[in-house]
Amino acid sequence: MGNILFVIGLTIIIGLQKTIVFFTRRQKLKGTAAFTSGVILILLRWPLIGFLVELYGIFILFGDFFATMGSFAGNIPLVGPYIQKALNQASQAGGGRRNAELPV
Repeated sequence: MGNILFVIGLTIIIGLQKTIVFFTRRQKLKGTAAFTSGVILILLRWPLIGFLVELYGIFILFGDFFATMGSFAGNIPLVGPYIQKALNQASQAGGGRRNAELPV
C-alpha cells in the first residue's frame, strides 16, 4: 500500500499532468513497467519478487535524483566528506548521469 500512496503523494506534490508526463516519457517506460509490475506482483502475493522488480523500477525512474540526494548528503557534518569521496569514485566509475531531466 505504501507504493500506491507514494504515487498518490507524488501526484499531489507535482500535479497530475507532470506525473503522467514523467511516467510516460520514452526514457522512463522501462522503469514504469517494472514499478507497475512489482506492485501487481505484490498484490498477487509474490512479495519478494514484486519488491525486487519494483526496486529495479525505482532505480530506473529516480536514478538521476539519487545524485542530487548524494550531493546533499555530502554536506552533512562529520560523515559528509566520506560520502562525497564515495560519490566521486562512483561517478568516475559509472560514467555520469543518464537522464538529466527531472519531473519538476
